[in-house]
Amino acid sequence: MFSTQFTVYFLTVLGSVVALGPAAVNLRSAANYAILAKSGVSTVPPSVITGSVGVSPIAATGLTGFSPTVDSTGQFSTSAQVTGKLFAASYSAPTPSTLTVAIGDMGTAFTDAAGRVNPNFTNLGSGAIGGRILTPGLYNWSSAVTIGSDVIILGGLLSGATDRWIFQVSGGLSIAAGARVTLAGGARTSNIVWVVAGTVSAAAGAHLEGVVLGKSSITLLTGATANSRLLSQTAVVLQKATVTN
Repeated sequence: MFSTQFTVYFLTVLGSVVALGPAAVNLRSAANYAILAKSGVSTVPPSVITGSVGVSPIAATGLTGFSPTVDSTGQFSTSAQVTGKLFAASYSAPTPSTLTVAIGDMGTAFTDAAGRVNPNFTNLGSGAIGGRILTPGLYNWSSAVTIGSDVIILGGLLSGATDRWIFQVSGGLSIAAGARVTLAGGARTSNIVWVVAGTVSAAAGAHLEGVVLGKSSITLLTGATANSRLLSQTAVVLQKATVTN
């Protein structure tokens, strides 16, 4: 049985629908990547990634488990596990400078999202949010957050496609085996941001929705899936996982 935090589901001004929730977080060029990390991206095959993968300032040695094939231009590589391209700081120009900008944009987005004030919800469920329905807004936890059972992110009746969520987590974020974050009411993955100071982990068979801005590592274990961008200031670790941009 889901519990909910009541909010007004839509607002009409002069006949137009106004989006609910905080202002959007601008990812800038970091939005060009499904996975972006500073110290490496590793996979235990077979993982499935839809979108580009980038590592910087670490060299291509930070792309482990992909068996990459470097393109003739030297600017990127490809892998059977990736529908897209892999980029590393050691590849040919303009890749290193492009990645430097993207890494900077990732940091700027993290600072923006983590610095938002006046949350609509504070320490909801003391960090245990399994079984809840999450309506648009700014959420803040001064602790870790655990998702022990299914969670629904619910958009407004008329404004769902433009509603926004920012989840500020001072500790880590962990999703239990088989637990799922799902969308309803027109909510869109691109309008959901998890900004997490600690580690992020999704156990076997778990599912996550939303952009993850992680200050530490992001790990998806066997069979875990994410409709997401995984943007980490350290490393991203995949174990037979699926990430869809």
